[in-house]
Parts: sequence; structure tokens; C-alpha cells
Amino acid sequence: MNEEVIITAALTGAGDTVGKSPHVPVSPEQIAQSAVEAANAGAAVVHVHVRDIETGQGTRDVSVYRETVRRIRESGVDVVLNLTAGMGGDLFIDQDDPLKPVDGTDLVNGLERLPHVEELLPDICTLDCGSLNFGDGSQLYISTPDMLRAGAKRIQELGVKPELEIFDTGQLWFAKKMIEEGLIDAPPLFQLCMGIPYGAPVDPGVLQAMVNMLPEGANWASFAIGRNQLPWVAQSALLGGQVRVGLEDNLYLSRGVKATNAQLVERAVTIIEGMGAKIATPDQARAKLGLKPRS
Repeated sequence: MNEEVIITAALTGAGDTVGKSPHVPVSPEQIAQSAVEAANAGAAVVHVHVRDIETGQGTRDVSVYRETVRRIRESGVDVVLNLTAGMGGDLFIDQDDPLKPVDGTDLVNGLERLPHVEELLPDICTLDCGSLNFGDGSQLYISTPDMLRAGAKRIQELGVKPELEIFDTGQLWFAKKMIEEGLIDAPPLFQLCMGIPYGAPVDPGVLQAMVNMLPEGANWASFAIGRNQLPWVAQSALLGGQVRVGLEDNLYLSRGVKATNAQLVERAVTIIEGMGAKIATPDQARAKLGLKPRS
């Protein structure tokens, strides 16, 4: 079991959740405030997407990232900053003409997913390690080996820690290949993502198999979506991992009760401490993950 657990709060994501809960933050001010509240509740890391203020949909607009990050950094609250670099991989295809992209497509190459990382230099940014049938219908997430190698090299040049997002075992296989090729600096950081259709299912045996595949010395966390999010806090910690909670992956504190990010972090703290483990501070997280000390 992990005796000192890092909690990440995934604050808002890019999914169509804004209309489903009043607590999903949208504006830079709301996202930053939610980050501060999550950090005060016990999160050592905040994982940040941003949204278009008018539509509530996810965006890659660097100016929105800039404003959000500025507010978090100027808050005075110590927290490790993890920015998504997964936006720009969405492909929706026409069922009758698969070569024709349709509304909802936002597909760019690996380097075009990184301008906000290049400018803002967060502690961590994500790297989604493979393509995936993303739910039912005709949506795909596209992240090819060539895109990943180009992105990993640039992230390495920037001195940012990539969080290797793993949605299935083949993606873990390729992430290990990038480590072998010298594109990922030690110690590598993995996020094992469970329950996203149609990747790895929410199954303790599958998680154990993925943990068994990790390279020696790797840091790792896992999460599960929806009603499995909070039980998975215990599951991940029991197997030696870090944990992630937040409104990106789950909107509820309990059946019928809408959560805030801070409430989900507080519940994760209760679960972890109830297991006899401690909550890692941001500085402890930096040391464990091989991040630069806070300046």
C-alpha cells in the first residue's frame, strides 16, 4: 500500500458537463478558485483544462490558459500545476464517408497541442499515449506514434514532466517504448485511466495487470470515472499508486448529491487517512515525482 498519497484534482475537463452540474468551473476565475479550494482541501496537484466562457466547451485558446494559470500562481496557494495537452486530438467522422470529418472535430498535430505548455511551463503536462474509440458513435481520439514522439521530445526540451495518460495496455506498451528511446526522463509518471469507453475497464484485475507492466522506478496514479471514482481512491492506494478525483471524471459526492472539487478531495482525504496513510504535500509530491522545487 502507498503510505504517502498524492491527490490530484482534475478540475473541469473538456466534456459536456457544464449543464449537468452548477459546480463545474468555466471561467478562468472559477477554475482558479476551484484549484485553490481543492489545494486547501488536500490536493497536491491540480489538473487543468480550460473552457470557452461563452459556450462552456473545452478550448485550446492560449489566452484562456494564460489567465487561469496567472490566477492560480498569484493566489499564493502552493500546488503543483498539471496542464492538459490532450486537446486537439478529437476526430468525428461521417459514417457514410469515413474520410470526411464532421462537426466536433478538433484535430492538430502533436506540436500544435503544446503552445500553452511552451509559454506557461507548468510542472507537469499530459501526454495521451495512443488513439482510442472514444465512446459510442463515430468519435475517435487520435494520438499516433509519430505525434507522440514529436510531442514527447518537445516536452522534454521544455523541462516539463509528461504525465503519460494510459487508456489501455497497448498504450502502456508504447509509453515504455518512448522511455527506451530516451524521450521520457526518469522517473516516468503514468496515469492509468479506467472506465473511459472503450479503453481499460474499471476492473481491479486489469489495474493490477497494468501496474505489473510498469517499468521499474515509475511513479503512477490511477482513476476511475463516474460512481467508481471514490472507491478507486482506495483501490489505487492499496496497489501502491497515487489518486485522482475531481469534476472532470465524476459530478457526484454520493447518489443524487452534486459535488464540488473541494468536496471530492476532502472525501479522498477521508478514505486515505482511514486506510492509515498520509496525504502528500506539494513539496513531497515534487520530491517524489522528480519535479523542480517551487521557485
